Amino acid sequence: MSTTMTKPLAAAERRVPALEARGLVKTFGRVVGLDGVDLALYPGEVLAIIGDNGAGKSTLIKCLTGAYIPDAGEILVDGSPVQFKRPQDARAAGIETVYQTLAVAPALDIASNLFLGREVRRKGVLGSVLRMLDKKGMRASAERSMTELGIGTLQNMGQAVETLSGGQRQAVAVARAAAFASKLVVLDEPTAALGVKETAQVLRLIEEVKKRGLAVILISHNMPNVFEVANRIQIQRLGRSAGVITPRSHTMSEAVAIMTGATTLAETPGRAAP
Repeated sequence: MSTTMTKPLAAAERRVPALEARGLVKTFGRVVGLDGVDLALYPGEVLAIIGDNGAGKSTLIKCLTGAYIPDAGEILVDGSPVQFKRPQDARAAGIETVYQTLAVAPALDIASNLFLGREVRRKGVLGSVLRMLDKKGMRASAERSMTELGIGTLQNMGQAVETLSGGQRQAVAVARAAAFASKLVVLDEPTAALGVKETAQVLRLIEEVKKRGLAVILISHNMPNVFEVANRIQIQRLGRSAGVITPRSHTMSEAVAIMTGATTLAETPGRAAP
């Protein structure tokens, strides 16, 4: 049984990572945010990043998505080095981020939120000269995106986002990221402050994004959620990577123990190699 379990990972290791970080360092004066962190993420994989407050999770994500510029180290997309100097650079490389604050515009409708900052103008003079938006086309495209992700609770693309529940708003944010990402979707605490039913919907969305071949980085403090959807789990501690495990190799209790420093990965090797 153990041989069968390790085959998918062995195959993944031979692939080129969709995103890779090598020796990332980021300091803020005397405060060390990242201290030589490595990361590898493959297409169609969910990599969860866990850690206590101050572990460097947010700093790592901001370096990977262009919000911060690392002081040292390198980032590679499909094996090629890249330099993200701003979030737009990461988006141009196919990386989309859904922050915990969601960054949706409540007064706008669902379709307008999906195309926020990427509005499509009407063809011909109406679009080029009068700069009129193709609202009908954007609503049709938004509806297709929702259908592809299996979001059946949102039928009216003209509905204002402020009328949606927390889970539905999260679904809009995830759908927007999945619609424009070609490599990676980063989700920062996507189930925070959501109820059980809405959390289940978001977890299902993560699985759908994964099925589309996109890589997913999931930051979460919710261990049951992490162990339900993650292929691998990178544990951050005090600005460093304390190790990478899988839901098969370690238990939630062991993951928390490594995360808090009660033990180390070397002292808790788990049931199988991660």
